[in-house]
Amino acid sequence: MYDLTGKVAIVTGAGGRHGIGRSIATRLASEGADVVVTDIVQSLEGIRPEDALEGWEGLPSVVKEIESMGRKSLGIYSDVSVQGDVNQLVKEVVEKFGKIDILVNNAGSRPGKDRVLVVDLEEEALDLVMRVNVKGTFLCSQAVVKQMIAQKSGGKIVVISSGAGKKGIAKYAAYCASKFALIGFTQSLAKEVGEYGINVNAICPGLVDTERVDFIAAALANSAESGAEYRAEMIQERSTVVPLGRVAQGEDIANTAAFLCSDQSDYLTGLSISVSGGSEMS
Repeated sequence: MYDLTGKVAIVTGAGGRHGIGRSIATRLASEGADVVVTDIVQSLEGIRPEDALEGWEGLPSVVKEIESMGRKSLGIYSDVSVQGDVNQLVKEVVEKFGKIDILVNNAGSRPGKDRVLVVDLEEEALDLVMRVNVKGTFLCSQAVVKQMIAQKSGGKIVVISSGAGKKGIAKYAAYCASKFALIGFTQSLAKEVGEYGINVNAICPGLVDTERVDFIAAALANSAESGAEYRAEMIQERSTVVPLGRVAQGEDIANTAAFLCSDQSDYLTGLSISVSGGSEMS
């Protein structure tokens, strides 16, 4: 549908088998892009047991998948909230591929101690969410924008925000604050880099059926039910209130990302696009 042949993309937070990052990375590769994928997790921690049994290795598996499509790939373990890691990431990508055309800021903090009432929210939990979601997006965008400006060939930056970046949700204050911040960051950066032919847009998903839902459910479930039971209830409940009748899959987000990374979106910038089956319409 979109021709990304010859483009070089970076997708952060791409090591989960069922995650948005992997879906976006493989979709961009299917459109012709060479894709660098990053993640902070270097072990099987957080991977579903059934995935491990089926041979899923995290980031290396994503690299193999992209290469099986005939595209070049590189997997780099990197902490997006550490400037040294980010600068090294950009350096390695440029050394291997010569340029960067696309950045997808997908990495996000793992849900856990932040999913509580504000009166119970620990400073450390708030700091983690802000450091990964906001600072991480800032550091990656800053480093890549510098490279794009030097290249003088434009570029595409996609920020994964959330429907929670457009409305507050009880027990999600830290997460909502970080995702609201990303929408403001997207708009500001878009105004700053438009003159260089760089487009910056955000995607605001609703609930997406990924590994992250496992962690959300574990954090919110009460003592009377398991995380798996709470997860199933979340998916069912959300499906009933989404006008299109289901929660999102990673591919739904990847479809929009592919469009925003293509030349078909050249006259769009500073937008925060809801991809939520109609549950958010602004």
